[in-house]
Amino acid sequence: MHLSRRTLLRATALGVLAVPAAACSGSAGSSPTLLRPRPALTHGVAAGDVRADGAVIWARSDRPATMIVETAATESFNDPVRFEGGLLTPDTDGTGRLRVTGLPAGQQVHYRVTLEGDDGATSEAVTGVFRTAPSAAGDIRLQWSGDTVGQGYGINPDLGGMRIFETMAARDPHLFLHSGDVVYADGPLKESVALPDGRIWRNTVSEAKSALAQTLDQYRGQYAYNLSDQHYRTFNSSVAQIVQWDDHETVNNWYPGELLSAEAYSEKSVDVLAQRAFQAFHEWLPIEPTEAVDGRVYRKIGYGPLLDVFVLDMRTYKGANGVNTGPAGQILGAAQKDWLIRELGASTATWKIIANDLPLGVVVPDGDTAFEGIANRDPGPPSGRESEIAQVLSAIKAGGVTGTVWLTADVHYTAAHRYSPDRAAYKDFDEFWEFVSGPLNAGGFGPNDLDPTFGPEAVFVHAPPAPNSSPLDGYQHFGEVFIDGETSELRVDLLDAAGTVLFSQSLAPPAR
Repeated sequence: MHLSRRTLLRATALGVLAVPAAACSGSAGSSPTLLRPRPALTHGVAAGDVRADGAVIWARSDRPATMIVETAATESFNDPVRFEGGLLTPDTDGTGRLRVTGLPAGQQVHYRVTLEGDDGATSEAVTGVFRTAPSAAGDIRLQWSGDTVGQGYGINPDLGGMRIFETMAARDPHLFLHSGDVVYADGPLKESVALPDGRIWRNTVSEAKSALAQTLDQYRGQYAYNLSDQHYRTFNSSVAQIVQWDDHETVNNWYPGELLSAEAYSEKSVDVLAQRAFQAFHEWLPIEPTEAVDGRVYRKIGYGPLLDVFVLDMRTYKGANGVNTGPAGQILGAAQKDWLIRELGASTATWKIIANDLPLGVVVPDGDTAFEGIANRDPGPPSGRESEIAQVLSAIKAGGVTGTVWLTADVHYTAAHRYSPDRAAYKDFDEFWEFVSGPLNAGGFGPNDLDPTFGPEAVFVHAPPAPNSSPLDGYQHFGEVFIDGETSELRVDLLDAAGTVLFSQSLAPPAR
């Protein structure tokens, strides 16, 4: 057994060296040989952006290898269907993705990923499961949350890691919407954090996670760190993902064109940092950027006759935080706003979930005079970024679009907000709900003030009494949407990390 020259060069490029074998059995003086390297899957597998006929499958190799995906109806993998992907190389940090197609609609699909070196050596298989989008009405369970490994709270070995993902997986969801802040690239970790009450929070650490991310490799290392958690990997392999980004994938509260003043950053241009963050985000998650409308994030995921999910990008096209006032402002950009209005109008799904990575009416300051989110604390008619949201809400009403529900994260507490024109300064829209969840594993905050422009009412709030509460304090959250396949009723549950339902709201299906 030997290494081909090409394999050796590629393995060296990934930092993987051949391992000398023990001396050959036989006569003394035999020359030592090299074991043929066997590629390995380093961070589990994941499926994302499901369709009726398949999904995007993601994996990462420790050395150059071809990604092979097999699918089957059962975990025994009798009569599997084989898909061959491209070569995983250092150019993408060893990551790769492959869209599998031609599968039956509305079915549970077992898949396994193996890696094949150019000399035929193969990895051990890693398995996963997802459900293809249905062609007929049936029960749907969608979970959502955001904010993972923030404010210095990482993977705690004393707790056995991020156990919230174990809780979520046990509820057997069809889909998981990660509503942004998938990583905290601006949140270095220390081995221990002293809490106000004298307790100690401990973290496992890595080199990349011990510093602010500025280089491409440091951004990549944020995702590698999170996926070193066994519960996160298991969850990823058991439910199809829908991912969007917010700010911490790059740097806190960023907007295009921003120049950083913090001394900790040697690279001051947020546009440069965002491009590196963009590359790492798409390398390490089961999302195919070419399938997004703009080649980045915003897109529609159809999941049968009962559900369409509209994934927004409120980061790439937003205006500066300091100018969120006046007659006009930008949070979606004209092209994304027009796309959302057009696609909502064309949707025939009973329920239309709008995944907004920033809450609509929650006031999120960025310093004394600027605002990170949409709301600007002005109780009057829409101004600044609110102007685009007003156009969307009015178009929904004018077009007779029904069944819209907004899901968000970002603010590190969970809440149910009901927006009504009866309470609003702006009247040209129909009543709707927005549900907030998070964090998954980060500091707890809130609750924030509500801007009355669109008439929000906080029907339910679960937030800590003091800011930046640790995950030990019980303010970690996820939300769950359940759509009944027989009645089409939609129920939203807000849960804590133990799986306790804190609040429920049922919504009747819109009249046809």
